[in-house]
Amino acid sequence: MKRILTAAAVILLSPLASLAQMGAPPAAQAETNPVSSAVRRIIERQAKNMVAAAEAMPAEKYSFKSTPDQMTFGHLIVHTAGTNNFLCSSVSGNPAPADDKLSETDSKDKLVAALKASIEYCTQALAKADDSNLGEQVPFFGGRKVSRVTAMIVLTDAFADHYGMAAIYLRLNGVVPPSAQPKKD
Repeated sequence: MKRILTAAAVILLSPLASLAQMGAPPAAQAETNPVSSAVRRIIERQAKNMVAAAEAMPAEKYSFKSTPDQMTFGHLIVHTAGTNNFLCSSVSGNPAPADDKLSETDSKDKLVAALKASIEYCTQALAKADDSNLGEQVPFFGGRKVSRVTAMIVLTDAFADHYGMAAIYLRLNGVVPPSAQPKKD
């Protein structure tokens, strides 16, 4: 009986062994750098939303704040650009772009340009990131050090947080946020 079960197992599993030797189809193979690749994809999607939100807010509403304790929309854009530059510099080890000393009262055009520049810097800074050094310590807020992967995750979280705030500010001003607009055919 034992020989029969062994023979049946060999017969049934032989096709699977052949498939395993051939390798998985390209789409099913594991990415070489899954964390870095995922961060790049998330940033690409979130960056489009954030820029579209900054462009959608009317210039005269850049001084809007939802409550007296909240930052203005203009300050949110300044804060987002600065966060992008700092975190992408930390993750990549490349120096951040020169600080333009932005102010929340700068023109919409200047603030949107600074946001776009920070995203372009992040795109370039993250282009060569790989998963080989995710555990290395990098500079972080408050003079602390954190692992590179922590800084990468905080970067994606910051984009989501900043866009969420921008979406609320837009809605409070009668503007539909980019991610809530109907899909264009």
